[in-house]
Amino acid sequence: MKALIQRVKRASVTINNELYSSISHGILLFLGVEKNDEKENAEKLAQKISALRIFEDENEKMNLSVKDVQGEILVVSQFTLCGDCKKGTRPSFDNAASPEKAVELYEYFIKCLSGFNIPVKSGKFRAMMNIELINDGPVTFLLEK
Repeated sequence: MKALIQRVKRASVTINNELYSSISHGILLFLGVEKNDEKENAEKLAQKISALRIFEDENEKMNLSVKDVQGEILVVSQFTLCGDCKKGTRPSFDNAASPEKAVELYEYFIKCLSGFNIPVKSGKFRAMMNIELINDGPVTFLLEK
């Protein structure tokens, strides 16, 4: 399971020219689910992200979590995070989970994150989405579990 997280001032998902969901200050999280991922991966990743100290304190040090700053998280399914670009010029998606497995773990991951009392919103699985964001920093991390 891979998560690309970006600290944002705001982020939104638009589908068919209509606002689907949005957050203010917090994290935009792109989630890729791989073949071998299980619920345990989702649980560990959610716990890690909920506690990850990527927000600045009064001394401009990254010492605060999204929960500490009363931020929100916007989770967007991102199949292409599972792409392998090591060979050739066309990504291979052999390691990506099937859509059936991926949606189950995507929804479970959102449930796990919500369990940490963090406001969580999401995109729509398998939809063509337009994502807008104001990256804060920029601060971006890739996490794998």
